[in-house]
Amino acid sequence: MPNRQAVEAFICLGSNMGDTDGNLARAVEAIAALDGVTVKAVSGVYRTEPQEKKEQAWFANQVLCVSCIGAMDPESLLTSLLNIESSMGRCRNSSAPEDRFGPRVIDLDLLLFGDVVMESEKLILPHPRMQQRAFVLVPLREIAPELTFPDGKTLVQALNALQYRLEGDQIWQ
Repeated sequence: MPNRQAVEAFICLGSNMGDTDGNLARAVEAIAALDGVTVKAVSGVYRTEPQEKKEQAWFANQVLCVSCIGAMDPESLLTSLLNIESSMGRCRNSSAPEDRFGPRVIDLDLLLFGDVVMESEKLILPHPRMQQRAFVLVPLREIAPELTFPDGKTLVQALNALQYRLEGDQIWQ
């Protein structure tokens, strides 16, 4: 059954290959062009040190708030995001898990879809590592400072639990 009420979703964008700012801008345009999706807010771009796999270029990251209506449910939105990644040259290689945190032209992570809590083969919501990542929480705070996660924790509480450093638009963690 199509969703008649708008649902707010949050998406994290990341890029560390090529024209990173251009890659983010192209991804935002592609997301805005999706049927049933309206971009409500876009954070600034933050330069963030790589997580997990440190020997690579720093990332450009930002977070979007979108409104989803109609048939746009969490898995449909995820499929659309994966299609945008693919159209921009992202190759996901599921047989090489060591590449999971490696360089990429674009990375689009669905963080939250309303208050949906789910785990399927394709998708876990809320994003399972979101509250551990300053490069997600800092731009999220910029566009949704009053956000409370489905587990009841506030965005401020999640950020206060992390060790990170923010200088201008640069994030170290």
